[in-house]
This record gives sequence, C-alpha cells and structure tokens, in this order.
Amino acid sequence: MKLFEILHKSKISNARIGKLYTQHGVIDTPVFMPVGTQATVKTQMFRDLLENKVQMLCMNAYHLYLRPGLEIIEKAKGIHKFTGFDKPILTDSGGFQVFSLADLRDIDNDGVTFTSHLDGSRHKFTPELVAHIQNILSPDIKMIFDECLSWPATRGATELSITRTTEWAKRCKNANTGGILFSIIQGSSYIDLRKKACHKLLEIGFPGYAIGGVSCGEPKEISYEIVKNVVKELPEDKPRYLMGVGPPEDLIEFAKLGIDIFDCVLPTRNGRTGTVFTSQGKLVIKNATYQEDFTPIDPKCNCYACKNYTRAYVRHLFQVGEILGPVLATLHNIHFFIQTMQKIRKSISQDKL
Repeated sequence: MKLFEILHKSKISNARIGKLYTQHGVIDTPVFMPVGTQATVKTQMFRDLLENKVQMLCMNAYHLYLRPGLEIIEKAKGIHKFTGFDKPILTDSGGFQVFSLADLRDIDNDGVTFTSHLDGSRHKFTPELVAHIQNILSPDIKMIFDECLSWPATRGATELSITRTTEWAKRCKNANTGGILFSIIQGSSYIDLRKKACHKLLEIGFPGYAIGGVSCGEPKEISYEIVKNVVKELPEDKPRYLMGVGPPEDLIEFAKLGIDIFDCVLPTRNGRTGTVFTSQGKLVIKNATYQEDFTPIDPKCNCYACKNYTRAYVRHLFQVGEILGPVLATLHNIHFFIQTMQKIRKSISQDKL
C-alpha cells in the first residue's frame, strides 16, 4: 500500500499538500491532530469531531499502558475497537513523558524507569516494551521511543540523547509488528547535531520522520531555525511530523517550511479553561467584558457553538461551573483549528501561502 503522495508543491515556499494512506482512511495533509491522550479528546464525543472534519487523533501509549492496561485493550482487539473511533489514530510512544515527567523517572541506555503518577508503582520502559504496547494498541501510525530534552540542554546531554534515541529507534523497529512506524529526530537547538541525528535515522530507514524536542522552552525563532534546517535533510517523498506544536500562526509558518502533520493540546486545554481562538485572535470568554455580549464566540465561524450560543451564555456556563462551557469552547477551538488547516491546504494549492 502506498503511504504518502504529494499532490502539489508550492511555488513560493516549501509547503506541499498530499495524501497519507492508512488502514483506517486517507488523510489530506497538512493535517492537525487533536490530542486524545487517554483515548478520548476531553469533553468531546467522536461524533462531534467527525462532524468538524477531524481526520485523525493522537493518543498516548504510556498513559494507555497504565490505564486501562494492555490486557483490556488486547481483549477489545486494539485501540480502534476499544474506543469506537474508526478513523486513523497515531500513538505517541511515551518519549514526551521522559520530558514532562522528569521528576518521576530514571533514565539509562536501556530505557526509562517511570514512577507511576497514579499509584507510585515502578515501570521500566524499554524500546521493546514500547513496541509491544503499540503492537497491542494497533494504531495506524506508531512512534519510536525517544529521549526528549528540555531547553536549554548541554551539548553533551544532547549527544547522549541522540545516541540513545538512535539505538532505541533500531530496537523499536526490530520489535515492531505491523503499522507505520515513524522515527523521531532529536538534537535540541544544535543544528549540526540535529542533522547528525537525522542522518543516523535515515540510515536505519523509516516510512515517516518526526521532529521532536521543539517547543520545549526555546524561543520561537530557534524553533523555526531547527525545523527549517532539519526539513532540508529529510527525503521529500516521506511524511514529516512536527510534534507538539499548535498555535495557529505556527501551523501556517511550519506548513510553509514543509511540515505535513501537527498535533497539540492547545485547542482542547485552552477550551477547557475558557480561552477561545477566533478570526480576531484569542479571547478569554470568562472575562466580565462578555457578560452582555450576545454575539457568537466568533461571528465568522459556523461551528455548532457559534451558530447556537452567545458569548454571554458561554461565559455564564463557565461562571457557574457547568460542563457545557468547556464542551462548547473546546468544540469551537477544534473547529477553528481544522478550518485553519483547510485554509492552509487551499492556499498551498493556489501558491498563496
């Protein structure tokens, strides 16, 4: 089965539009994945995601290993049947938790030992275990296990991270059974080390390549420099995934650099806390200024929330602690992000991005 097809390359940037072929459907790229860490996009039903043209979801192998556990998902015959979501799913390997749970883990060349944030139990994550977890989850796209560093990182720590990630990538590939396995390029903000990491992974060979360790504390101009230089080293005929980056302005800029796949918790996390993205910029719907504002969240938006509710009402829901407030704000944000990606694809096809 063909994996990736480029339909159009921009004449004014490195952007491209394409199709990514998976067992559970064909994805139009560039694409944005809402994050469903624990096999659900918080506050949203899958029906609402599909109505808003969500093409694929990002879930997390580390969290699903802890809860509900591999035995239950194996009995369900994989993550698609367990969740009832019949569209493409990508699972992150737990490498991001090496970064985000730094206080709860010990790392060595063999893998990472995590102290569970749930009950304090200890779990040794090796590349083989990560591959086994994802083999059972059986998503469309799997990620290798990697060491994600915070910024700034010393050159020595970064070199060690690259060595580990390269070795873990080989071990993940050897233990993988089925599905599409992406590797992850690390290297912090050292451009020469990023290129070195990229070449090592290209030698091993993968159907897709992700850029990790971006948006981990570094200034935005450094993020752009990292991605611009790494993309130059990547094969044109393979999909490129920029992990964990999501502000709308960044989706535009990184798409121009040639990125095909994005994910971020921003639309859901911000929605749950009362911040919404609009055609006029972000606004905090909980603020008193919207107490008597009877216009939609975004007058230019045609999502269910904007067609049926006002800013005043959504603010009221947040003020009284009603769950419908986060539901509507998150639904709107996801719609806004998916619409942004549709506009990006259209602009690329017209050589206007």
